[in-house]
Amino acid sequence: MSGQGDLAGSRRARGELESEVLAALWALGEPAGAGTVREQVSGEPAYTTVLTILSRLHDKGLVTRDRSGRGYVYAPVRDEAGHAAAGMRDLMEQVDDRAAVLARFVSGLRAEDEKLLEELLRGQPRS
Repeated sequence: MSGQGDLAGSRRARGELESEVLAALWALGEPAGAGTVREQVSGEPAYTTVLTILSRLHDKGLVTRDRSGRGYVYAPVRDEAGHAAAGMRDLMEQVDDRAAVLARFVSGLRAEDEKLLEELLRGQPRS
């Protein structure tokens, strides 16, 4: 089993490759095949690895998959902001004391982000 130590140093954290693949799709701005996505991801992952990640993202409902020739092209279901917002909503569903979570979240905001949040809550358009 020599060589496993070498692989362990280059392994990504859980979910990191999924995040990179989604980021690549957002950056491309149009549906793309696994080969095109692979070119955008750091570390030169194997084509089959990227294909597996895209399939998992599809199974999770995070990307669409449409037939294109002999393969598929993939596109994110939401833009980056929508994805982050959905993640925040999912986290809020897991806690009992939403007021405490929101209070701590707001208290940790930078001043400009707090001002932006206030404007959004008042229904004032962002300029």
